Amino acid sequence: MKAGLLMCDHVYPEYRDHFGNYCKMFAQLFPELDFEIFDVCNNEFPSESDDCEVYMATGSRYSVYDQIKWIVRLKAFIRQLYDRDQYFVGLCFGHQLIGESLGGRVARASGGWCVGVHEFELIDEEEWIRPTQQNFNLLMMCQDQIVDLPEDTKVLAGSDDCSNGMIRVGEKMLGVQAHPEFSKEYNQMLMETRMNKMGDDVANRGIASLHKEIHNDLIRKWILEFLTR
Repeated sequence: MKAGLLMCDHVYPEYRDHFGNYCKMFAQLFPELDFEIFDVCNNEFPSESDDCEVYMATGSRYSVYDQIKWIVRLKAFIRQLYDRDQYFVGLCFGHQLIGESLGGRVARASGGWCVGVHEFELIDEEEWIRPTQQNFNLLMMCQDQIVDLPEDTKVLAGSDDCSNGMIRVGEKMLGVQAHPEFSKEYNQMLMETRMNKMGDDVANRGIASLHKEIHNDLIRKWILEFLTR
């Protein structure tokens, strides 16, 4: 399956040798997909939405409500995918793109930064969510969240700190606020380098949570089932 990866940011150059860029992380998480990379944060977009069978969007240090030309253009592209009934999966910033593009609202989370390992609870089980697991852990790295949902949204999973953690909008748009593409090591590096922004207490609690099991492979399977149903 040909998948367009909408790159909304890049790993800082000094860390790429060790962790790779985000396109490498997605390729490792989804080896079944044939990715074509679109560096949208540098204004490289698909010429037509049907250039790929499905699209995915990465996380980003930016906010989806920032009035930056490439973000405004990207939200218009997400609306086009929705109108044309094409598959889209967004992680973190990509998840928020769905909300902000389709009539919802994204804002700073009232609880502040969500980092480290968070436990999610499955709220609504659909046929493609298999194998089923009621509770699962994922890595988080965000301070924005979807606070108002678009029309035709079903909330599939949430956590204590992120009630709209996994959503489906329409039939073919899936958003996950977490980062199944991240490793614990990369998540820890981000917490350490952003400690001044998020505060020592938040970062240290997030780092301490990394001993918990994470279920990246489970979410990977769910996403692939969603895209091939």
